[in-house]
Amino acid sequence: MKNIRFVGLDVHAETIAVAVAEPNGEVRSLGTIPNREESIRKLVRKLGPVEQLRACYEAGPTGYVLYWQLTALGVKCDVVAPTLIPVKSGDRVKTDRRDAEKLARCHRAGDLTPVWVPDAAHEALRDLVRAREAAKRDQHRARQRLGKFLLRHGIRRPDTMKTAGSKPHLEWIKMKVHFDLPALEITLIDYVHEVEHGAQRLTRLETAIGEAARSAPPCMRAVIQALQALRGVAEIGAVTIVAEVGELSRFPGARQLMGYSGLVPSEYSSGARRIQSRITKTGNAHLRRVMVEAAWAYQFRPWLGGYLLKRQTHLSPEVKEIAWKAQHRWHGRYRELLRQGKNKPQIVTAIGRELLGFIWAIGVMTENQHHTLAAAA
Repeated sequence: MKNIRFVGLDVHAETIAVAVAEPNGEVRSLGTIPNREESIRKLVRKLGPVEQLRACYEAGPTGYVLYWQLTALGVKCDVVAPTLIPVKSGDRVKTDRRDAEKLARCHRAGDLTPVWVPDAAHEALRDLVRAREAAKRDQHRARQRLGKFLLRHGIRRPDTMKTAGSKPHLEWIKMKVHFDLPALEITLIDYVHEVEHGAQRLTRLETAIGEAARSAPPCMRAVIQALQALRGVAEIGAVTIVAEVGELSRFPGARQLMGYSGLVPSEYSSGARRIQSRITKTGNAHLRRVMVEAAWAYQFRPWLGGYLLKRQTHLSPEVKEIAWKAQHRWHGRYRELLRQGKNKPQIVTAIGRELLGFIWAIGVMTENQHHTLAAAA
């Protein structure tokens, strides 16, 4: 370790600020280079043998391209969590040079927390899942705009039509709602078109996610199928969990997975006093959203039928047993917390956090079974 050079990189879309923590303790800036592959290759040649280099940079909007470029050149690289980088309370000067030097210094001291870096195929699946989330948000906004537009002009749906934004509601708007002023009619047509376009986009992306799940590597495909044994976790939810988390066995235990989701309560304890507050929200927001959505299903009594029974058809008895145990456990927990006077959002947040323990158990079991079969073959 005495000859290891730690390289801190402050990465932006067009430039990279570079600093090196030398083996003798000196930390110096090497200036700024263009964020281009040829410039990175020249930098690695300049810094010396790749076996003696340890690079790091913050996770951010530039993704993992730099990580893949450095690892292809033989340099060990870490992508670190920005929120877990130590910060001095009195430091009020922030520049690219100082950020790069700080990364190099902290990397040498071992004070940085690396994040999991997916491979290119896994990253592609995650981008597809997040595109579907963006489409869902856009569809919701389009429906809201249409609804508010109609409300401003005193147009309300019939009392027999309970769901706003549904297909019957949209058909009623197209057939029954018209304006005398051309400007208003054009506005209505545009809002309706956006709602229909959002629905088509969402259908197209969900179909693509299903195809991507079926063509995924065997281990990933097995985990996606196994997670669907749980109530509230259908194909889209299972693919989202696997895309955001990666291999579940990379977590030593369920508690670490819960912490990664940001669903654990924050805590401030000193002496004999222990205070827990709202959830930290410092983990993966996409995983957190899926878990809270899934937790709402446990307000209903345990039940097995319909699509849930169909999803469990070809799964192992061990996975089915875990899923059935989860239904009984979390429905009882839901009723108990409701009797204690907790509000429903608090209850489903707690259930979503604990449900991750069952997801971890199913995922690790499935991955171990697949690795055992692959080794035997």
